[in-house]
Amino acid sequence: MSGNALELIDLHKSFGPTPIIRGVNLAITAGERHAIIGPNGAGKSTLFHLISGRYEVSEGAIRLNGRDITNKPPFEINRMGLSRSFQVTNIFPRMSVFENVRCALLYGSGHKYSFWNLVNRSRALTERADFVLEEVNLTAHRNLPAGLLSYADQRALEIGITIAGGAEVIMLDEPTAGMSRTETDRVVDLIRKISENRTLVMVEHDMGVVFNLANRISVLVYGEIIASDTPERVRASAAVQEAYLGTEHGGSDNGEGAGDA
Repeated sequence: MSGNALELIDLHKSFGPTPIIRGVNLAITAGERHAIIGPNGAGKSTLFHLISGRYEVSEGAIRLNGRDITNKPPFEINRMGLSRSFQVTNIFPRMSVFENVRCALLYGSGHKYSFWNLVNRSRALTERADFVLEEVNLTAHRNLPAGLLSYADQRALEIGITIAGGAEVIMLDEPTAGMSRTETDRVVDLIRKISENRTLVMVEHDMGVVFNLANRISVLVYGEIIASDTPERVRASAAVQEAYLGTEHGGSDNGEGAGDA
């Protein structure tokens, strides 16, 4: 893969008179694993919502593989090749693990709403769902109600749902939040596996995860990117170190509340 998978061009977002994102410019190369970090309230979740279409852009533009996706609805952006997860696990708890993944495959497999088209009869759909389950190491839990999975397995299922539609760009919002070290290590291995031949953009509060996975890191502070470089250069940056010091910036780099702007 080559070229830019995702481009943010002078991106702004305000809620009423309050600016949250202040002129972000960012180019993410196809095939890159890119982490966006920053203190609480920096605007990371807002940036994710703008890219995925959940929030409307106030000014600026967003391009996905060269195509403008600015203010398109989320379902259109998804069909154009971008899929995302959320901070809070978003699955169907009463449906089986297999059925959760199969639902994510329906549109991309050409299955639209129909009274007479029974998805149980589609061998190709079943095979594809089983392949995704194998990718995320959930084959053994195929028929289990998703709500009965462990927390780490539920996050793995959500990653499976994220990649099921064949998106080239996947966005993961704090994929290891709330996990033990053992669970985190397992999910990091999973993310590395599923991001091969895909572009990964993630927000993550655990700096061990960030420096383990990311090829490049962008640091967002008060709605502006203050650094975007290799992990080694970001780690050594005085501006980045300053952004994580003191309570006025929302605390340390080891935690970020779900209420991040």
